[in-house]
Amino acid sequence: MQPLERSLRSRLERTIREAREIAEVASWAALEHLCVNRFAPLPHLSQEARELRRRLRLHGRHLGDSLNGAVDQTMERLLEEVAYEHWHRMLFARFLAENNLLIYDGVSVTLDECGELAAGRGLKNAWELAAALASEMLPQIFRAGSVVFEVPFSAEYQGKLERLVADLPKEVFHASDALGWVYQFWQAKRKDEINASEVKIGDRELSAVTQLFTEPYMVNFLLDNSLGAWWAVRRLSETDL
Repeated sequence: MQPLERSLRSRLERTIREAREIAEVASWAALEHLCVNRFAPLPHLSQEARELRRRLRLHGRHLGDSLNGAVDQTMERLLEEVAYEHWHRMLFARFLAENNLLIYDGVSVTLDECGELAAGRGLKNAWELAAALASEMLPQIFRAGSVVFEVPFSAEYQGKLERLVADLPKEVFHASDALGWVYQFWQAKRKDEINASEVKIGDRELSAVTQLFTEPYMVNFLLDNSLGAWWAVRRLSETDL
């Protein structure tokens, strides 16, 4: 596997930045509709939606969102997680599918085939089935039981995110460093905002400004000049050196 070519890396960055914008708008719309930020639900919510709202509010407080007096609850951390997890699940599913790692009954399947098979498993779409299959292999990444995946995105926003995933060239998913860049590009907008604000870096800002992808050549350089140098001094003779 080869690293991403420069033009593909630029295209991936544009896609990830756009995806974060769309996913956060979609998350806000869905959470606001569920009245997660309100002290009490509005009459339009069904009993099922009210139960989902209660669980989302609890999860938000677990993440660090706080009650605003006795009326509302903040949603900043919950919104970030919902947006990230929904997009991450979709993108990672295509990574697995393009590398023949989505396995259904012992056979690798495509995302299109997941769409055809989803109803038979009682799931809504290809992404839910892909996540279910992937969670069997990578349960810590695809947390199928997480309440954030129960947040429904509107068809408009879901369609935009699906098109972004589908429009990425296959070469992106066969590159050795694509996933590393994905995580850095997702944080790019937040990093720009923090740097522009010139605020003191705290725990909320630390990950966005420090979680940078280290390219393979730099990993090799650091390894050769740290562990490699340590090993050479202890194992090689003066003649070898």
